[in-house]
Amino acid sequence: MTSVTASAQARQGGGGRGGNAFAGIDWNKPFPAHKIVGNMYFVGSEQLGSFLITTPEGHILINSDYEETVPVIRAAVEKLGFKFSDIKILLGSHAHPDHMTGDALVKQLTGATVMAMAEDVPALNNIRPGGKPHPIDRVLHGGDTVSLGGTTLTAHLTPGHTKGCTTWTFKTSENGKAYDVVVVGSLSLNAANLGDNPGYPNIREDFVKSFKVMRSLPADVFVGSHNGFYQMAQKYALLEKGGPNPFIDPAGYKALIDSSEKAYFDRIEELKTGSRGQ
Repeated sequence: MTSVTASAQARQGGGGRGGNAFAGIDWNKPFPAHKIVGNMYFVGSEQLGSFLITTPEGHILINSDYEETVPVIRAAVEKLGFKFSDIKILLGSHAHPDHMTGDALVKQLTGATVMAMAEDVPALNNIRPGGKPHPIDRVLHGGDTVSLGGTTLTAHLTPGHTKGCTTWTFKTSENGKAYDVVVVGSLSLNAANLGDNPGYPNIREDFVKSFKVMRSLPADVFVGSHNGFYQMAQKYALLEKGGPNPFIDPAGYKALIDSSEKAYFDRIEELKTGSRGQ
């Protein structure tokens, strides 16, 4: 599977509607819900990665996206034959509006337990759609696990894009074979100021640590908070044609990290030479 290029990856995941690079994008345009592997399903929009992990005791949702995306997610869940009200746990990738603004609404509709990485809690407390406080029922730390109905996810702190950017891993099985799944938080530079950044003075060190963590994770299948990270549309088209599961793509995972790391060091070099403003 061909990986995203460094430049394309670097443009993904900028934290929402704020920049010119995202002008004209319909963040909430529906995309067909589909099975990825095992008990994991895609339930997001054309642009935003939201994932349902089903279990006999209820379901886990990763990423509520915008409030306006929540009805899109709900319709996708129901299209797959599951009940939206059976979502028991809500997780997130990182504290940007395009991934976690809908947390309060999902909690209101389902009663789900909302969990978030400690380093992202201050930023999440500033995401208050309509003035509603951001619900956080459990504060997570790197290495913590979340379990439901025989499925256990591990939260890996992969900061840089945000201070609490979280990459999730878990194991699933299909046709008698086990698979390692990675849900990439983000390695994108788009929202990151790698220059003089008093609000995040150790951002460079965090990115470097995150590349190391990501490389250490076994990945048969990977997805991400933005669908361009893992070429969702192209893989879905292949899925529709039948044949081998295109989401089983360990080489694509490595290529994503390679391209992200290259974009990072290219940006550092630009800052050193002054070829681009900070």
